[in-house]
Amino acid sequence: MIQNHDIPSYDGMQAIADLYDAFILDVWGVLHDGVTLYPGVVDVLERLTAAGKPFVMLTNAPRRSSAVADSMISMGMPSEFCGKILSSGEATFLDLKERVDAFYDPLGSRFLHVGPDRDRNLFVGLDWEEVMRVGDCDLIINTGPWEDGEIVADYEDLLQQGASLGLPMICANPDLVVVRGGREIICAGSLALRYEELGGTVRWFGKPRLEIYDYCFRELKKFDKSQIAAIGDSFRTDLAGATKAGISPVFVAGGIHAEELGGYPPDPSALALLVEKWQVRPVGSIPGFSW
Repeated sequence: MIQNHDIPSYDGMQAIADLYDAFILDVWGVLHDGVTLYPGVVDVLERLTAAGKPFVMLTNAPRRSSAVADSMISMGMPSEFCGKILSSGEATFLDLKERVDAFYDPLGSRFLHVGPDRDRNLFVGLDWEEVMRVGDCDLIINTGPWEDGEIVADYEDLLQQGASLGLPMICANPDLVVVRGGREIICAGSLALRYEELGGTVRWFGKPRLEIYDYCFRELKKFDKSQIAAIGDSFRTDLAGATKAGISPVFVAGGIHAEELGGYPPDPSALALLVEKWQVRPVGSIPGFSW
């Protein structure tokens, strides 16, 4: 049983940067809120770069890495910091393109896309045929709800039909919810969990799956895992994934768990509940990604 003993609270990234040589950074909830970059983010990236401490931005966004970069640049992120982005959507794209896993052996090439139009660049360059009805597809590709504000129950009929037909699902974003501009919105992971509850098979991409970290380690190959810290705000994905991957998880307390933690430094009893629930112990916490 992992317990909440002596998880240090730091004022910002300065103390963390002194302890590690390379970083894997969550994006949504750490660098931006889906609409705006958080204050101080560019300053931290500039300081890490000046100190020769490389970083990879690892996001569960169900879009190609290039689309994530374009979105962040539109928020004001300098383009020079967007060259090392890895998205769960990119990993999904490569898997669909290569089709080397036995998962694909019994499948045809017709898919139904569940998700918004902004994720459609995921399919550009793939030798797959999109169809519009569950009954016509071989595979459901789930990138999230079609419209913000929808809930899992809105998809119950579709999910039940797919599960009853034995159709496999690909989930390109394991996150359950995200906060966009202060509003909580369900993600693909919520739909995929319900699909599994109904007996459906789901192939997951992104944190906390270990495979996504292998891409990061290739970029940071000259560093031992003991030299790498992962900065994230979600126990379920960021911190659990980092722990499984053998690197140090640093908790951003001002992200998705902020309300239940009651401010900063986090309420010790509330933090203890998260540690106990997820069996993940951060090496430290910071209020946000500022210096």
